[in-house]
Amino acid sequence: MATFAYKAIDLDGQQVADKIVAADRTGAIEQLFGKNLNPVSVERVEEGQTGGLFTRIGGVSKREIDAFTRQLANLLAAGVPMSRALSILSREATRVGPKKLWAVIHDQVAGGMSLGDSLSLHTRVFSPIYVAMVRAGETGGFLDIVLEQIATFRAREADLKGRVKGALVYPIILAVLAAGIIVFLLTFFIPRFSQMFAEFGGSLPALTRYIVAASKILVRYWLAFVLSIVLVVFAIQRMMSKEEGRRSMESLVLRLPMFGTGMARFALVRFCRMLGTLVGAGVPLIASLRVAKEAIGNQVLADTVASAIESVQKGHPLARSFERCRLLFPAAVIE
Repeated sequence: MATFAYKAIDLDGQQVADKIVAADRTGAIEQLFGKNLNPVSVERVEEGQTGGLFTRIGGVSKREIDAFTRQLANLLAAGVPMSRALSILSREATRVGPKKLWAVIHDQVAGGMSLGDSLSLHTRVFSPIYVAMVRAGETGGFLDIVLEQIATFRAREADLKGRVKGALVYPIILAVLAAGIIVFLLTFFIPRFSQMFAEFGGSLPALTRYIVAASKILVRYWLAFVLSIVLVVFAIQRMMSKEEGRRSMESLVLRLPMFGTGMARFALVRFCRMLGTLVGAGVPLIASLRVAKEAIGNQVLADTVASAIESVQKGHPLARSFERCRLLFPAAVIE
């Protein structure tokens, strides 16, 4: 399905300009004739244009997405048709960004597109995990339950991220302060003390000589140090922009002592919560595993889980298949 912008003439001779969703241009023209409209021009709208529009008008916040998800779940559970529910959400939205986006989704669904396909056209707002869960709910016929589970999952994930960030604030502040103090001492105090030591004469302890030498190097080549840090950050960004570089960096992070284990445990929490949400909503196990794999957030770990999923598809027990994912699943979890 695709979105087409059209200009047409109605029965009163007035020109009408709007958008319509159809499989192709011929289908769009047929829909216009069915609405008693004589098309003047029908042009396909590229997906990127829609995303750019919502970026310019301010986009949609995570809180608004959560409210949309939960409200849509409640309306569908109450028996309200999909098109009517989307129309209500669009009308009740307070900001321009969400109002326009919900209206576009309503038009696309009313034009024959599934909700999952419509959401997949707005990748800057709805993540692939979100879209995959919606499609699973549509396929199984329990979309309202899946949407409620999505809202609950997003709330738990936001709470977990908040706790992790809160726990990291104090160590980061201490690290920044310590680094600032060390640089200040090496560039301001040590050069003055080194002059005093030189005036007194005599030999200095080895550790003191090393500190004085480090201070001289930092004072003389501070610009080179700054440029080196900038280049390293730029190189890491370039590496992360490529698939192979991102995998290498993620593999390196997992090998770091303590930090790598923490990242793996955080990925495990995301995977298990997503899997429990999907299975609890009635999504089949294999489909649930495939969707939950995308929630891991680390491609190296996701690849190992993908191989385990293939093993489950071949009929092997789930615990035995996940034994190869020791980095993500500790022995206690597998047991």
